[in-house]
Amino acid sequence: MAEHDCVYGSDLVVAMLKEMNIEYAAFNPGASFRGLHDSLVHYGGNEKVEIIQCCHEEISVALAHGYAKATGKPMAAILHDVVGLQHASMAIFNAWCDRVPILLLGGTGPMDTTHRRPTIDWVHTALVQGNQVRDYVKWDDQPHSIRSVPNSLLRGYRTAVTQPKGPVYVCLDVDIQEDRVEESVTLPEFDAFALPTPPAPEPRALQRIARELCNARFPVAISDYVGRSSAAVDSLRVLAEMLSMPVLDAGKWHRSVIFPNTHPLDLTGAEAEISAKADVILAVEVDDLYGTLHNIFDVSGGQDAFIPSETKVFNIGVKDLQSHSWVATEQELQPTQASLVADPGIALQELVAICKGLLKEVPRNEAREARAKEFAEIHDNIRAAWYQEMLGCANDQPIAVPWLAEQIWQEIKSTDWVITNGTLKGWARKLWDWDQTDCFLGVSGGAGLGYGIGASLGVALAYKGTGKVCVDLQDDGDFLFAPSALWTAAHYQLPLLVIINDNGTYYNADRHQWRVGKARGRDTGKVNVGTSLASPRVDYSMLARSFGIYAEGPITDPDKIRQSISRAVEVVQEEGRPAVVDVVTAPYGK
Repeated sequence: MAEHDCVYGSDLVVAMLKEMNIEYAAFNPGASFRGLHDSLVHYGGNEKVEIIQCCHEEISVALAHGYAKATGKPMAAILHDVVGLQHASMAIFNAWCDRVPILLLGGTGPMDTTHRRPTIDWVHTALVQGNQVRDYVKWDDQPHSIRSVPNSLLRGYRTAVTQPKGPVYVCLDVDIQEDRVEESVTLPEFDAFALPTPPAPEPRALQRIARELCNARFPVAISDYVGRSSAAVDSLRVLAEMLSMPVLDAGKWHRSVIFPNTHPLDLTGAEAEISAKADVILAVEVDDLYGTLHNIFDVSGGQDAFIPSETKVFNIGVKDLQSHSWVATEQELQPTQASLVADPGIALQELVAICKGLLKEVPRNEAREARAKEFAEIHDNIRAAWYQEMLGCANDQPIAVPWLAEQIWQEIKSTDWVITNGTLKGWARKLWDWDQTDCFLGVSGGAGLGYGIGASLGVALAYKGTGKVCVDLQDDGDFLFAPSALWTAAHYQLPLLVIINDNGTYYNADRHQWRVGKARGRDTGKVNVGTSLASPRVDYSMLARSFGIYAEGPITDPDKIRQSISRAVEVVQEEGRPAVVDVVTAPYGK
């Protein structure tokens, strides 16, 4: 047990956070955790655990979300009682859907009603506060005494980082925080409690999958959350090369990097040409198997996913451990020949070993070699077609999104870069070289607006001082949910390049109104009523400068994008501070 010199209950909380190696705590200040705030500053010295001040609780949690995806470990986000927890609820839901570990701490009470201040302590105290988010956190607790706090925090940490990972919530009574520690309380030694090992695959099922893959006429791999592990992606690459097996991205431009897009077996974009030929499908850590196959096989709404009767589907992942009844993060159940609950890194590594042994027993397979050449040609043709499509809109005004993506790429490709958020409607994946698993960190998970800029802060915090250029390909509508995030970027001088895709509309809502209007015979020329952001058109560069951030734009000339991006990259890379470039674009697809 670890020794400590805590005077107050909140000192004990900070001591335990330090024991668990929590480096940061993001929050917007609130009275219900004023004791914890004081202890972070005075007992902890604001060093490991360091306060990251935010202007909204949703930003605090989104920041912790991005940090966890960049580092693989949780940080703390502290939330003011009932109202702060409500502000944060969307970001918490995103993190739960995205399987991201966050240690959420809340303040409440006093639960002893005789200690409450008039009015405010009553309306801001819930019974029990965790009820508010229990349906979209992995675990929650509200310790009853100072002595129970350390073990509560330890259990929360372990739960958060155990697969499938996710946010946990520990609520701390004001009295527990502010009361003196009158009796000896020992801290559990963090390293003495080994974290649970990831689940391993059932050997016989894995042997069967290996045999089916080796004997397949046309095996296809579909993967999703595999990109959270570079080792898993490496094993998937080796397996794909061994079997001449194409790999399709189930995330459709939206998850972390699953497979290098420069690899000749990456055939994302040729799903219709490839998937219908598959006789064996290997799904690896696919978040929604039914929905993914439904999409890839292009079945109209309301029908079952069409899989030819002879096609065998095998599934590997930990999704089945993320079951919940409140909301469904996957669609219907998908029939499979075998479904392994296993860590994809472990399963893929063992699959490679088994397949190597099986392939040694068979002579050279000419069909497999011919298939590899065919796939390489398809891969090259897809990328060439995308490049030509980009060139075809080089002079468009308003600026075309594909052209914007290419101009950014030309300026950042020689740097050490990471995309913190966004893909510019998929064009960053189509035109850039995504050959490292950590070059793109995915999206929100829960499709909750306001995620992008907040999560980008967390990624930039993780990479602060490393020289890495953190690039936020930021849609304007999502940004307007949390523009005050720029204050945190400026205050902590985070190395973040924010490029605003300023198309002046909530594009997704715009398209929905167009579809409904067309189906009903309405005037589709009015679809932008209630979706347009053009009156007034926000000057995002002026907004950024008001926070003391270097900014350029609004840019309307397609020939002037690169110069502005170049200057902004220099600010981020050489000076280690944020920069914003506002580029006026046309709504893609119009």
